[in-house]
This record gives sequence, C-alpha cells and structure tokens, in this order.
Amino acid sequence: MTNWVSSQADKFKEHFKKHDVIKEYQAHTAKVHSIGWSCDGKRLASGSFDKTVTIFTLDRDRLNKEFTFKGHGGSVDQLCWHAKNPELLCTASGDKTVRVWDTRTQKCPATVHTKGENMYITWAPDGNTIAVGNKEDLVTFIDARMYKIRAEQQFAFEVNEISWNNDSNLFFLTNGQGCIHILSYPDLELQKIVKAHPVTCICIEFDPLGRYFATGSADAVVSLWDVHELACIRTFYRLDWPVRALSFSHDGNLLAFASEDLVIDIAEVETGIKVADVVVEAATFTIAWHPSQYLLAYACDDKVAYDRKKDSGNLKVFGFQNDKLFNVFNP
Repeated sequence: MTNWVSSQADKFKEHFKKHDVIKEYQAHTAKVHSIGWSCDGKRLASGSFDKTVTIFTLDRDRLNKEFTFKGHGGSVDQLCWHAKNPELLCTASGDKTVRVWDTRTQKCPATVHTKGENMYITWAPDGNTIAVGNKEDLVTFIDARMYKIRAEQQFAFEVNEISWNNDSNLFFLTNGQGCIHILSYPDLELQKIVKAHPVTCICIEFDPLGRYFATGSADAVVSLWDVHELACIRTFYRLDWPVRALSFSHDGNLLAFASEDLVIDIAEVETGIKVADVVVEAATFTIAWHPSQYLLAYACDDKVAYDRKKDSGNLKVFGFQNDKLFNVFNP
C-alpha cells in the first residue's frame, strides 16, 4: 500500500514537471475577486472589483475571451456556476443583489434584491437553491427556479464562507471562532458545531467524490475532514499566512490551497505530499481546478508593471503542457 501511495505521488510530480506552463489573460480593469469553471469545463468565469463578469472559453491549450457581463452596480465578490447546467452562473455583489447569468443568451435572466452587501455565494449541487451571505452575517436562500427568496437566516457570529454538502441536505458555515456550523436543509436546524481551528476559519471546500471537505484558517493550516465521521484526518502546515482559497481536483486526488504566501501549494489528498507548487508574485485569493483536467485557474493581487498602485485585472491558468519538454521526450 505504501509503495502504491508513493507511486501515486510520484506520478503526479512527473505530470506537473511536463505540464508546468502558466498562461496569463487580461480579464478586467481591476482586481479579480473570484473565478470558476462551468461544470462541463468549456468556460471559465471571473468576477471583479470593476463590477463585471468576464467569460472565457477553453480551447485545447488556451483561453479565449468570449464576452463580458455588465449590470452590477458594485464589486462582484464571488461567483458560482450551476452544478449541472453549464450555461448558468450566479454572482454576489456589494450592490445588494444576486444576479443569474446565461452564457447561451448572454443575458441576465434574473436579479434578486437582498438586504445587504453580499460577499459569498454558493449554488446547491442539486441546482434548486442559491445561498448568499452578506457583511451583516445574514444568509439568504433563493429558489433557483422561481428566483424568489425562500428564507433568510441571521447569525450572531461572523460568517466567513458557506457551502452545501454534495447531497444538498446539509448546509455548512465557517465562522470567526474557528468553528464549522452544520445545519440541516431545508429546515435550517442546527445539527452540529465542529471546532475546526483555534482561530478564524476562513474557507471550506468539498471533495467532488463526497468523501472529504477541507477548511482553511487564519492559523495558516488546512484541515482535511471525513464528511461522514466529521473527524479531522489530516492537516497541511506548509503555508505561513492565513489560508484564503481551496480547491479539489476533479477526481478528488489533489488539493490546492493559497494565501498571501507567494506560492500555491498542490498536495496529494491521501498522503499530504506536495506534488507541485505554483510560484506567484502576490497574494492569491481565488483558485479553481478544471472539472476534468489538471488545470488550475487562479487570480492574484497583481499590479501592473508601470503603476504598482493599479491592479492588473489578470487571471492565470497553470498546468498546460510544456511543449519544449514534450518534444525532448517525444522526438
């Protein structure tokens, strides 16, 4: 078993030696806050402080900018695609609205007005509900078929990020006390509070296979949890700064995590072994694995070269094949 595990890590290391190319794309005129792939992997979306959402399409070895959605009156702080419909995504904005966008018609079929400046958003895996959290720790649940508010829940603690489990029947919140609050859905009854970290628990991400979830904390630690036992089975200590973003690969084998460290760490989930890292020039606040390939999209707090006070508005993708290296091994 040990040899098999070791060979798996070695396999991933070899893969990223040959697939280490990073490609950079101009997406916005200000900082990119959020990125995400459509469920079929054909499109990558980015949301920005410039109030827009940009859509790219993926060719074999590059992204092409397709179009830009406009309509929000404030910063687009987070976006989330529908888990089964590759044409729909939703966005949370500081303008106190949630918008749903249709990439097929290139229009906004729904705008839902909420009570506060929205920061976090998640679309239930079954596609039926959108949840959005605002700066006042109010979470609003929106019927994704009628685009009407179904429920609101005010919390008496700092809510940092929200997520459903893969079955869409449990709702998870990370908070400022280092805890994970788990509520049943749709009745929103508290099921359990898990003390995950000694300080603020910032982000949470579920494994696509439904085995694990990971949390990132202000203590610079990433914790891996068994979904069913709610037991911590592994921790990752390689970062020095608060963990801001997490993403599992499509097969659940790899976990990427990012922070204000000038590196994105890519680890094998089952062993914790680092199989690759992506060197960056600034803090990274959003990352996303492609839903069927080992391509990692990310955006940093990069500045333009001629004006260090101005955001670049760029996003990047790591994991394209190194053609020069490929040609050496395949003459």
